[in-house]
Amino acid sequence: MSVSEPDTPNPETPWTLDGKVALITGASRGIGKVIALKLAAEGCAVAVAAKTVDPDPRLPGTVGQTVAEVEDAGGRGLAVPMDVRDDAQVAAGVARTVETFGRLDVVIHNAGALWWKGVADTPVNRFDLVMGVNARGGHLLCHHALPHLEASGGGHVLMMSPPVVLDAVPGKSAYMISKLGMTLTAMAIAAEYEAKGIAANALWPETLVESAATINYRIGNRSLWYKADLVADAALEVLRTAPRARTGQALLCMEVLRAAGVTDFVPYRCDPNHEPPVLAGAFKLPAVGGKDKSDGSM
Repeated sequence: MSVSEPDTPNPETPWTLDGKVALITGASRGIGKVIALKLAAEGCAVAVAAKTVDPDPRLPGTVGQTVAEVEDAGGRGLAVPMDVRDDAQVAAGVARTVETFGRLDVVIHNAGALWWKGVADTPVNRFDLVMGVNARGGHLLCHHALPHLEASGGGHVLMMSPPVVLDAVPGKSAYMISKLGMTLTAMAIAAEYEAKGIAANALWPETLVESAATINYRIGNRSLWYKADLVADAALEVLRTAPRARTGQALLCMEVLRAAGVTDFVPYRCDPNHEPPVLAGAFKLPAVGGKDKSDGSM
């Protein structure tokens, strides 16, 4: 697989991920790692950005381990240590990606911090954490990446964040402010860069998904989770689409996959004998964050 030179913007040019370059935050484990591996399988060079450089017994996976798996599968990877709250680290990570691969076509803000508690139970340090990792981190990534996407002739910005659903805000307002900030950033970029061939969308699962968050905070159990592949395959469908063909949307994973022809979601279940419920509207979720975990029930 070779990484091609930046394209001259042309709305008639077919879009393919082969030869493109993607940077993914939060890619040392979970959903981000699975997306990285699937993009590499499509011929995309992948910059794996995350905080975890050294192994941590509490959280499996490092940037180096993800890159090793990308390369073992025949892809091209780059380890990019990055705390998305740090502007200098984000700028350096984007610059190193372009220096290494010669271009940048896709950026995915998948890194996330979780705090599902109400206003009175949210101290300022927890508010700042979710805002810094989620909303601010997404802004910084796009701020530094957009000139390079434009230089490549267009591309994709994908925020792993939900559509605006106000029923979901009570009990986790700080978290939702931060995640909806990511969605609004995507909507702004879609309008600001539509003429330049840069798509920006948000993507979110309708159900619980197996991840570091659901595992460590015991949010449900395997009978209530889909595999990370559900989100990764939906992301791939979005990113395979020509940027001018789909932009400015807050998308849901299962809807994206159904539109792509998927009818059987059983292979995505963690427990093949149980169908995870759709978390519609004000579906009750546990109050978790910091050292406070759920008991695995819903």
